[in-house]
Amino acid sequence: MRGWLVGIGAATALVLSGCSGESAAAPPPPTSTTTPAPTTTTAPTTTVAPATTTELPLPPPPPPAEPPPTAEPQTTYAAIGGAYYFSSPDGLFQCGIVPLSSRTEAGCQGTTNPVPPRPDDCMINWGNGIRVTNDGPAAFMCSGGVVYTSGGETIDPPLAVGATIAEAGFTCTSAENGISCVDDATGHGFRIAPDSNEVY
Repeated sequence: MRGWLVGIGAATALVLSGCSGESAAAPPPPTSTTTPAPTTTTAPTTTVAPATTTELPLPPPPPPAEPPPTAEPQTTYAAIGGAYYFSSPDGLFQCGIVPLSSRTEAGCQGTTNPVPPRPDDCMINWGNGIRVTNDGPAAFMCSGGVVYTSGGETIDPPLAVGATIAEAGFTCTSAENGISCVDDATGHGFRIAPDSNEVY
């Protein structure tokens, strides 16, 4: 029994010796605790240019609006029943050269000043125009209505300043100072305007 225990002890010593030698031959691998260097990622720097304001030049102003074309004054007047009707450029007077059965006359109707006193034999509108006939000098009119008109819905075409109508032995002219009409044969006539007039 004692010998058996000695044998077990020797065997155990051998085993321990072998383990011990194995440990000496192969030391454990070294442990490396290498800490990686910290990586710093820097975002690329973007340089922002300062905002610039470009002032565009103002557009040129629009061209001035052209006035609508004005109709040229009528310079030819067709006879209506043998008569020629027209108005003053300002439309204040209606005029005509009118052949009648007993006489031919030229006249203009409209408000004018001064006006001579009303004659006793005039019982209707007085002084609203002047006429000249082929049998005497010019005179103010005593009339109940418009005589010198073609009867259209509007007044007859204007006789432009500087224009003349010469028909049936009478000549009527438009000027800055009014409308004048004269009997070519006798030289009698008149000039009429809103604030002046004359008969001869």
